[in-house]
Amino acid sequence: MLNRLSSLTLAAILVLAATATHSEQLVSHETSTAELTLATDEGFYVLTLLHDNAIRVDFNPSSIAPPPSRAISPKLSTAHARLNEENQQLVFGSESIQAVITPSPFSIKFLRDGETQLTEVLNLHSESNASSASFSLTNNEVLMGGGSRVLGVNRRGHRLPLYNRAHYGFETHSEQMYYSLPLVLSDKHYAILWDNPSSGWLDLDSKANNQLNFNSEHGSASFVIITGGSLQSLVRNYVKTTGYQPLPPRWSLGLYASRFGYHSEHEARKVVSAFAEHDFPLDAIVLDLYWFGKEMKGTMGNLEWDTDNWPTPEAMIADFQQAGVNTVLITEPFILTSSAQWDNAVAANALAIDESGAPKTFDFYFGNTGLVDVFSTAGQNWFAQVYKRLAGYGVTGWWGDLGEPEVHPADSFHLSDGGLVPANAVHNAYGHQWAQLLDETLRDAQPNQRPFIMMRAGYAGSQRFGLIPWTGDVNRTWGGLQSQIELSLQAGLQGLAYMHSDIGGFAGGDVFDPELYVRWFQYGVFQPVLRPHAQENIASEPVFHDSATQALTRPYAKLRYRLLPYLYTLSYLNSTLGDPMMRPMSFISHDPNDLLSTSQYLYGDAFLVHPITADQQRSADIKLPSGSHWYDFWSSEVFSGGQTIKYEAPITKLPLLVRGGSFITMTREDIANTSAYRGDELDVHFYFDPEVVSSSAQVFEDDGLDPNSISNQSFELIHLTASHDGLALQGEISSQGKGYAGMPEQRNLRIVIHGINEAPAELTINGASALAAFDDQAKTLSFSLAHSLHTETQWELKL
Repeated sequence: MLNRLSSLTLAAILVLAATATHSEQLVSHETSTAELTLATDEGFYVLTLLHDNAIRVDFNPSSIAPPPSRAISPKLSTAHARLNEENQQLVFGSESIQAVITPSPFSIKFLRDGETQLTEVLNLHSESNASSASFSLTNNEVLMGGGSRVLGVNRRGHRLPLYNRAHYGFETHSEQMYYSLPLVLSDKHYAILWDNPSSGWLDLDSKANNQLNFNSEHGSASFVIITGGSLQSLVRNYVKTTGYQPLPPRWSLGLYASRFGYHSEHEARKVVSAFAEHDFPLDAIVLDLYWFGKEMKGTMGNLEWDTDNWPTPEAMIADFQQAGVNTVLITEPFILTSSAQWDNAVAANALAIDESGAPKTFDFYFGNTGLVDVFSTAGQNWFAQVYKRLAGYGVTGWWGDLGEPEVHPADSFHLSDGGLVPANAVHNAYGHQWAQLLDETLRDAQPNQRPFIMMRAGYAGSQRFGLIPWTGDVNRTWGGLQSQIELSLQAGLQGLAYMHSDIGGFAGGDVFDPELYVRWFQYGVFQPVLRPHAQENIASEPVFHDSATQALTRPYAKLRYRLLPYLYTLSYLNSTLGDPMMRPMSFISHDPNDLLSTSQYLYGDAFLVHPITADQQRSADIKLPSGSHWYDFWSSEVFSGGQTIKYEAPITKLPLLVRGGSFITMTREDIANTSAYRGDELDVHFYFDPEVVSSSAQVFEDDGLDPNSISNQSFELIHLTASHDGLALQGEISSQGKGYAGMPEQRNLRIVIHGINEAPAELTINGASALAAFDDQAKTLSFSLAHSLHTETQWELKL
C-alpha cells in the first residue's frame, strides 16, 4: 500500500515549498520485498536491494518502472530488504548497506553497517533522454576505476570521456582507451556503477569541489552502489552484482603463437612445428585477418577461408588439435561493401542503418563498410550462423577485434529492445552485446566445451559472458611495458580478471630489442594470459629469435606450465568468488601507500611479482609487507616482512617472492601443452613461517573443458592446511567434489616444506612413521604420499 507521510512531515513540506527557493520534497513511498519506490514532486525513485551489499537506484521524472540493466547479473536471487522509519527518515537496505532518505528537503545518503557514511546523492537528473548524477566525496578520498586508463592508480582530479575508443601505440599516459567503464571504486571501500552504456563523461572531482559526476548523452539515470569491508570484499561484491566469469578452458592458460599475421596454411603449420623443434610448449595459434583474405584492406567481412592460401583448413585445424594446439580465429563486426558477405548481410537486415533505414556505410582504414547490428534479432541471427559455420571447422577459440566499435558513426542506428536507438546510446555496450551473442552461440554449437572469447572492449558485467580482454595496441617500447601492470591491476578490481598485454608490445619498432622482449615475457608468465603478439615486421614468437633470447625465455615458458595447478586454481577462485589473479599489494598490506603502487603486485595469495620495466635495470627495490616472512622463489632465501630490500635481478631473473605460510602446487614434469596435463604427479610446496600459525589453500582439478564442471561438481577440490605450535608442524590433505572423466585414481603428491633448518625428529603420516629427505643446503624437507578423492591424510613433523 501507499504509505502517506505523517501530517507533521507534510506540514513541514508545505512550509518549505512556500519558500522562495524550491527544494525537492518526498510525497509518498511504497515497499515490496526488495524495492522501495519514492514519489517526490520531481519524479519517481526506485531503490532495489540487489543483495546484502548492493543497492540500485533508478530515477525517472514520469515513470515508476525501472529500465532494464545490461550490467547487473540476471542470476541474482531476490533479496529481502528492510525498511525502518527513524528520526523522520526512511532507512532502507540490509544490515551491511543502508540508504537513508530524508523527506524534506529530499536527499539520499548511503551508509555501511549503519554507521560509516559512504556518499550522498547530490543530484540525480533525467531530461530529454539525457541523464546525470553527482555524489559527495570526502577530502583525500582515493578514486579508482573508470575502465582502462593509464593515469596512475588514483584517478581523482580527471574528467574522462565515457566512450570506448582505440588508442594505437599508447605508452605511459592515456585518458581514453578501448574499454571505458562508468565505475568508480573508493578507498573507503564502496563503488558506484553508473548503469548507462551511452557516451558521456566521468568527472572525478576535476574542479576540486569534492564531487563525483556522471553525465550521459542518452539513457536513464540509474546507478548501483556497492560496499565491502575491504578492497578485496568490495571487488567480490561488485563481481557478484555484475556476474562471475565462467571458468575458461585450461588451455587458455598456456602459451600462444600469435602475430599480425600468418598469411597461409603453410606458414601456420611451420610456426606450430617451430615451437616443438625449439622445445617451447604451445597451446594455441591465433589467426589474424589473413585467413579470409590475401590483403589487409578490402577483404574484411569475407568471413570465409581464402582457399588459395588456406586450401585445407579443416585438416589443418584437426592436425593442430591432434598435437594439442587449439586454433583461434579473428572476426570483426565490420562487413566491407567489397566483401563476399556484403549482399548476404544486407539481405538479412543484419547491419546498422542510417536515418533512411538503409544500411549505414562509411569509410575507415580497411575500406568502405557497414557494421553488424549485434543488438537486433536479425543481426544476431546472421552473425550466429557465421560462427556456427566456422565452428564446424573445429575452431575452439574466438578473437573479436575492433569491437569498441573502432569506428561508430553517431548518425547510425541500432534496433535495440524493440526500438531504434542512436549509436551513441549503446556505443559502450557494443562489445558487451557481441560477447553475449558469441557466448550463447558457442554454448549451443559446441555444448561440450568452454567458449574462449577474446575481445578488447565491453561494458560492466561483460566478464559473465567469458570475455577475456587485452590492453590493446601498446607500443613496443619500455614505456609500453611500464603501463601494463596498472592496466591489469585496475581491470581486475573492475571484474576483468583476465586483462593482459600483447607480450613484447604490438606497435612500432624497427629493430628487435631482446632485453625488452625478455623482460616483457618474464612479466607475461605472471599475467593472466601468456600471449605474445605484434605487427609482423618483428617476430612476436620466441622461437623465431636468436638462441640467447630463446634460452632466456624457454625456462619461463616451462615454469608457466609447471605452475598450472596454481594458475588454474586462481581461475576457479575468480569464477566462484570474483578474486582477480593480479592483485594490488593493498589486498594484504595495511599501508595505504601500497594501494597506489604499480611497481609490484600479488599473483594470487602466494606470489609477489616485481617486473623489471627499464632498460639495463639489474636490481629492484621491493617493499615486503609485514605479517610474514618472504622467500626468494629461486633461491629460497628468507627475508623478514615490513622492510624494503634491494633484490638483484640479472637478465635471467624476474624478481619473484613467495609469502611465508603459502602453498604452491606445481606439476612435477614439463609438458608440451595442456593436453598432456594429468594432475597425477604433483609437488606441493609449503613455505613454513614461524610467524604464520595456520595456513590453507586449495587446488582445483577437473577435465579442463567441461562448461558445467563447477555447477555439476564434476571436479576434485583439494584442501591443504598446515598449522604449528612451535613444537610440531601438522598438515592435512582432504578433498571434495564428484570427480570427473579422466581423473587419476590416485594422485602422487610430493610435499616439499621450505624453511626447515634441521632434520626433524620425526615425521608421521596418519599416525605412522614415514621417511623424509632433508636437504641441508636448500633447507627443505620432502616426503611423498598418495591422495584419492574423499580421503583425508594427516601428517606431522616434530620440530
